[in-house]
Amino acid sequence: MRWRDGNALTLLRNGAEYFPALLAAIDAARAEILLESYLYEADATGRLVSARLMRAARRGVKVSLLLDGFGARDLPAHLVRAFERAGVRLLLFRPETRSFLPSLRRQRLRRMHRKLAVIDGEIGFAGGINVIDDLNDPGAQVPRYDYAVRVLGPLVADLRDAMAIQWRHTCWTQLKQDWSHLPKHFPAPARQGEMAARLARRDNLRHRRDIEHSYLAAIAQARHEIVLANAYFLPGLTLRRALLAAARRGVRVVIVLQGQIDQPLLHYATRVLYRPLLTAGVEIHEYVAGFMHAKVAVVDSHWLTVGSSNIDPFSLLTAREANVEARNLQLAAELRADLQSRIDSHSIAVTHTTLNTGPWWRRALPWLAYQLVRGLLGLTGYGRQEYRE
Repeated sequence: MRWRDGNALTLLRNGAEYFPALLAAIDAARAEILLESYLYEADATGRLVSARLMRAARRGVKVSLLLDGFGARDLPAHLVRAFERAGVRLLLFRPETRSFLPSLRRQRLRRMHRKLAVIDGEIGFAGGINVIDDLNDPGAQVPRYDYAVRVLGPLVADLRDAMAIQWRHTCWTQLKQDWSHLPKHFPAPARQGEMAARLARRDNLRHRRDIEHSYLAAIAQARHEIVLANAYFLPGLTLRRALLAAARRGVRVVIVLQGQIDQPLLHYATRVLYRPLLTAGVEIHEYVAGFMHAKVAVVDSHWLTVGSSNIDPFSLLTAREANVEARNLQLAAELRADLQSRIDSHSIAVTHTTLNTGPWWRRALPWLAYQLVRGLLGLTGYGRQEYRE
């Protein structure tokens, strides 16, 4: 997780800004396209991205597409065959095996949740946006709320190295050794700006807690403000205590969470945390305009992170994740302003009064959901220390 100077990062809001930038880079590719995604739907967006990838492969670009075996388990067979005919090398990370019995095997929970792309070793993308329509949610009326960044400069080499390692490892585990060869290393990307940035990733080997430690360091160093937006938010004890400590020492802590019920169990379990956070002075806002998928934060208007990692047991304990961090006043101000606009126009503030309204059984749901999450974590062996209370 080395900091790299000389980068230019562009904030991309939702698929409306992300996909045109990604497609332009794919169309300009000369030698190599690496693309990772957790979800990959055969909707209008998926078909468009697929067509551009296949067109690139036909003109001689080496296209390597890595999708998660659970997130992309319903990828249509006709699309898989089309990729094969065009020369797109498609791999599924830990393919799902069909079974009538549910499985809580630890290995089954270790998913590839990253959303990364690198083209010709020159331009990179990272964030939380899957290859899926912005409106591909039940009953969605407005685009899914999410972020990514386009990266130019020395950090692109770190993105490519991380993707190349994962690609080669997956090739070898699936007996595709002939696919493990990627084009030779590209020249080191030239300086493109003045931003200091780094890649923070999580895996199940040497980088198990890198993303969590990045958050903890930023929170511990905060002096004025922490603004955090996360679609799935159920931190363990260490992160919770860090946020509470920041609020108690006078830091303004603002958390934007999903207001729509997307994952019911996690949605209600998260609400167990509301009361102690509010009591400590933390501001909580629920985004209600549509579905939220963002995983970003800004600290003291100069440090920011944009990536795939939620602050929940799945992302912090089991999944492969990737966040890009930067230290830059202009980019941090841009992200913070966008977050503030979402709070002002599309969110509802949570208060103690909010928590005390409604029938008793609805107020009991959070406690029951949290106990169920703890029980499931106990069965899998994950998070025993962080979710022990």
